[in-house]
Amino acid sequence: MNMHNRKKASTRKARQKSAKVHFQKTGKNMTSKAGLIPVIKFLDKLGFNQLFQKTVNHERKDNAFYRLEEGVFLILTGLIGGAFSISKCALLWSGCRVLQKAAGWLRIPDETTLGRLFKEVGARHISEMETLIHVLRKTVWQKALREGNSNVAALQTLWIDVDSSVKTVYGKQEGVAKGYNPHKKGAYSYHPQLAFCTHTKEILQGWLRMGSAYTSNGVVEFMKQLLAQLPASQRIIFRGDSGYFVGALLDYLDALGHGYLIKVKLKNLATLLARQQWTAIDGKPGWEQCRFWHCAKGWNASRLFVAVRQEKDREYSPQHTLLDVKSYDYFCYVTTENKTEWETHKCYGQRATSETWIEEAKSQLGLAHIKTNDFFANAVLFQSAILAYNTLRWMALTSNNAQLKKWEPESIRVYFICVAGKLLTGGNQIRIVLPEKHLHATPWDDWLQLAV
Repeated sequence: MNMHNRKKASTRKARQKSAKVHFQKTGKNMTSKAGLIPVIKFLDKLGFNQLFQKTVNHERKDNAFYRLEEGVFLILTGLIGGAFSISKCALLWSGCRVLQKAAGWLRIPDETTLGRLFKEVGARHISEMETLIHVLRKTVWQKALREGNSNVAALQTLWIDVDSSVKTVYGKQEGVAKGYNPHKKGAYSYHPQLAFCTHTKEILQGWLRMGSAYTSNGVVEFMKQLLAQLPASQRIIFRGDSGYFVGALLDYLDALGHGYLIKVKLKNLATLLARQQWTAIDGKPGWEQCRFWHCAKGWNASRLFVAVRQEKDREYSPQHTLLDVKSYDYFCYVTTENKTEWETHKCYGQRATSETWIEEAKSQLGLAHIKTNDFFANAVLFQSAILAYNTLRWMALTSNNAQLKKWEPESIRVYFICVAGKLLTGGNQIRIVLPEKHLHATPWDDWLQLAV
């Protein structure tokens, strides 16, 4: 390199000395959460307030200023905005005139008022909120079907993943108890139960339960409530882990013609599997398969069991060499579906994604995170978190944007919710000035279109 080129290369810089910065506190009508406005308008277009009033029969005294649907609205939008407590949800709204103007708020309740409002509810209101989620879901599914964005409403078969999760509680709030808690053994917790629609990732239904509740406690009643809200023409396939290997649940699903794929848990399972006829699986070295009919204790009929096994790697041992004893890892399922043994095994493995969705709802949208000392108030907050999670899923579903459907709630929050905006008013209109360029331009445009 000659002298001229060396000198030219040395002048290239990625950064120069920063200029002096002067701060002014005169900016007005600005927000750091401009991306919440499409959420607000999406809920308005669904008729959230009207459907809430129609579905949830919650009466307040004549001198009460705020209604239950307004409290739930503040919490669910606050959770989407990243506020994981009642006080932070109130602060998010009270400190942002842009959001207030966009949503039509004249005044915002404080934390104490919100807490008092949620403590007025009872078991009937929680059940009605669960129904509200189904009412909103039906509205979204029909809208997506009409606009050609999703055919989930017209599917003949729906796969539903049901699972439970432990939410550790640091305190002795009403309804918490000690139970199975792999993360904090001996700690108090809640043990919510959730049903996910595999096709849309949304939570179809959720119950907040005591921490001492066993996985399958109340699952038949849970499914009765869920199926009452789904189209009678749709056949559902229940997919769950061994905690749901319960004869009463299988009897109920069989009686209605629905299906299931559930991992088997039996005391004598190893003995039962050992006496079956096993055959090699083509293209899967070390794997074998079998299927058989079996009537477990307490059942009225035999059901189809499907199993696969994989030979374990053996460490060298003179005894093994002499006896040539093989050992296996077994995987066994009870099912109604016409799939090969390997297909059944792989299909069951797909339910792991529902565990991912549970963690997303818990860690990224505060599911069962906001708590008071009142169980029913906590149940309202739990249902509000489900609404927050589903709202993002519904927006992605109706936008038909592939990227939105893939992103986790936290990604949506980072890229779309936390966007700077400035409110301009005039001519009886509201305008929001946004940054000219966006890192994800096409999904961002589709996100904004949901507000139109």
